[in-house]
Amino acid sequence: MIERLPADVSEVLALVLDQDDPVHAALRSQVPHLRVTGRCGCGTADFALDTGAVEAAPVAAGRFVAAEAVLYTETGECPGEVLVFTEDGYLSWLEVCSWSDDIEVDLAAALTWLRAGRRP
Repeated sequence: MIERLPADVSEVLALVLDQDDPVHAALRSQVPHLRVTGRCGCGTADFALDTGAVEAAPVAAGRFVAAEAVLYTETGECPGEVLVFTEDGYLSWLEVCSWSDDIEVDLAAALTWLRAGRRP
């Protein structure tokens, strides 16, 4: 099933991809062309992208983490992170990782913490 990019996924990408980084700027230009091909309960999303409609970001070939954001709660705890992966310069998936057994980490929680801009 392929669906339009949900607002929560789009906003997380906007918060994680730095506007001043040239690689991130190139990846941000791909966002309007993304579609979601799969999601899991934690909020991880796999992407489809028409690579003919956009240019690849200036990165090495292969798969790698293009951006990451460590998540901090209101109490300063660090329960997980958000990772943005690329493949051959194109956005390929967004992963929400949990490091905690005590704090639920999903895309909604990650979005709340990212909006707050908490840092260590």
